[in-house]
Amino acid sequence: MQIDFLGIQAFLAVVESGSFAMAAARLHLSQTAVSHRMRKLEESLGVALVVRTSRGIALTEAGNALLPRARSAVQQLEVSFDDVRRHGQDATRWVAFGCVPTVSASILVPLLRRAAERFPQVQVRLFDSSPVEVAELVQAGTAAFGITLAQGVPEKLSAQPIAREPFVLACPADHPFAARASVAWGELLAQPMIRISLPSGNSMTIDDALGPLREQVNWRYEAQRTAMAVEMVRGGLGLTVVPRLCVRAGDGVAAVPIEGPEITRLLVVATRPGVPLRAEESFLAETAAALVREHLAAGAG
Repeated sequence: MQIDFLGIQAFLAVVESGSFAMAAARLHLSQTAVSHRMRKLEESLGVALVVRTSRGIALTEAGNALLPRARSAVQQLEVSFDDVRRHGQDATRWVAFGCVPTVSASILVPLLRRAAERFPQVQVRLFDSSPVEVAELVQAGTAAFGITLAQGVPEKLSAQPIAREPFVLACPADHPFAARASVAWGELLAQPMIRISLPSGNSMTIDDALGPLREQVNWRYEAQRTAMAVEMVRGGLGLTVVPRLCVRAGDGVAAVPIEGPEITRLLVVATRPGVPLRAEESFLAETAAALVREHLAAGAG
């Protein structure tokens, strides 16, 4: 569905000011215009969001459900606009790249340290974003390159393979599985499992690889982010399946290879065809790829 940003803006103004008249003054509109925007928004949603009372306005149940989400969405847009504005003002002074969070968590610190040693004056801007957002940033030229998933790279971009990263079982360091060389999916069916719903589609990758077996997995919990799922594992709530680079040594969580089937994802460096990287950008891209391979080799060892 199309997002009615003007309607959302009017909705927030009405709620936060407490009346249509004050919302109109805040938005520099007539009260009729604010009422029209609100009516269009409610019609598109098929529910009433606010009701007029003798004391002003009151939120309906649907309005209460929409309010925190609308505020969060607008705040994220404001942050994004500010980032773009600042980037446009000083872009030439920065080296900017994108990286999916499940990879940046492992390689970012050593990457930036090596960059600082090689180019002491370099200023680096990292966009730790979803694969879709990384691709969009690279396409727009906001990021010089992106460390991302092959499946998230559109045909308009070039994708240089880095390595194939396996998914592993993340379990508490004192769990019986932690000492195993590997586990089979069939052994996990009786375990409480934590599912991760990521924009990157990792849960879809797992479902596709498992086939009918996915219906037998005991998905006890669901988290939106990998970091939260790993924290839940650390707390003993269950086990989860994550890309190998998400589990670091010494954090109380063990990474155990999974068999039957083995699931992997291909990591790549995404760039714009025909747009050569500057020396600093090329160094960062090559070093990031090398660090990914180093971490995966260490994990396999």
